[in-house]
Amino acid sequence: MKDLRALRQELHDLILKEIDLSREVSDEEVEELISSAILAAGKRSYLSLEEKKSLMEDLFDSIRKKGVIQALLDDPSVTEIMVNGTDSIFVEKAGRLFRWDKSFESKETLGDVIQQIAASSNRVVNEASPIVDARLNGCRVNIVMNPVALNGPVITIRRFPEKPVRMDDLIRFGSINTEAVDFLKKLVVSGYNIFISGGTGSGKTTFLNALSAFIPEDTRVITIEDSAELQIQGIPNLVSLETRNANVEGCIPITMRDLIKSSLRMRPDRIIVGEVRDGAAFDFLQAANTGHDGSLSTGHANSARDMLSRLETMVLMAGMELPLAAIRRQIASAVDIIVHLGRLKDKSRKVLEITEITGYENGEIISSPLYSFDGNSLKRTGNLKYTDKLERSGLD
Repeated sequence: MKDLRALRQELHDLILKEIDLSREVSDEEVEELISSAILAAGKRSYLSLEEKKSLMEDLFDSIRKKGVIQALLDDPSVTEIMVNGTDSIFVEKAGRLFRWDKSFESKETLGDVIQQIAASSNRVVNEASPIVDARLNGCRVNIVMNPVALNGPVITIRRFPEKPVRMDDLIRFGSINTEAVDFLKKLVVSGYNIFISGGTGSGKTTFLNALSAFIPEDTRVITIEDSAELQIQGIPNLVSLETRNANVEGCIPITMRDLIKSSLRMRPDRIIVGEVRDGAAFDFLQAANTGHDGSLSTGHANSARDMLSRLETMVLMAGMELPLAAIRRQIASAVDIIVHLGRLKDKSRKVLEITEITGYENGEIISSPLYSFDGNSLKRTGNLKYTDKLERSGLD
């Protein structure tokens, strides 16, 4: 019984030696080299038609594409790919997680794929800088390498829809109802500062994309992200900014805080921050409090109320020696609405809560739920009190 895995690695190394790296090599030339190598191997030891086909696909993917995970990247039903070292790959489809039956040939093969992904986003990842966020054909990629990852290099790839999900789609999916969408549309047009919260995989970025479709097209919008993944549509005057990591060439890092500060000098009408995780929250609040009504952002939290607590913590992470009362006043002034998303036991994603921030009293941020999910549907539970923006826009 022949060892196909060993044969695949042998042919892979042989083909790489024959490729002329001094010029651009076409896919057709690579396919011809692979075909010749498999034909020669078949003369030495019998290979069935199915084995030859499998070798052809695997070798082309490993040399020209993203190795063994290329088939998953080509499958639109796959929403997440988790590579835990060379021998363990997990896949999410339709909200269900399962282990895939394929694996990488070696650490070297996996390392080549990692370097391809990082280079495509102009990022550097190595032992000196073992953690990096990147993007790949509409997917968000997180890479963690040795010595941080003890069981080998780890790749987590989350796929976003090729076509941006619109609010009509979310209504059809049952994530939100028409009444709440109409309500949120008025708030976006009127220039309310909206913060979207939720757990991992709850659909925050997708919802932010859908919500941004309500921004008037004559608005100048600046988006700021760690790794560009927002799909803002219908805004001609759109500027997209992305952070940069430090690298071995001596390039200094450009952080989220740097970009938010710079964006204020770019005459934005609205600022959209993909996600705040640290002291950048302070700069976002400052921007929202200095005339940039209608700004949007997202953050991880278990509830709308918990998001307020996390914002306090993130502002403290900025190193600003501010009293808690001052921080809470800033948050109450900057954030008008929190939309909280969640993932239910049946794996569906829902809007669970729409909460208004009404002010600051007696040392506490005052919030009022406007819509709440009761286990079956999103129902109105309160009335909007912060009406001046609606009145100014004529939409009340």
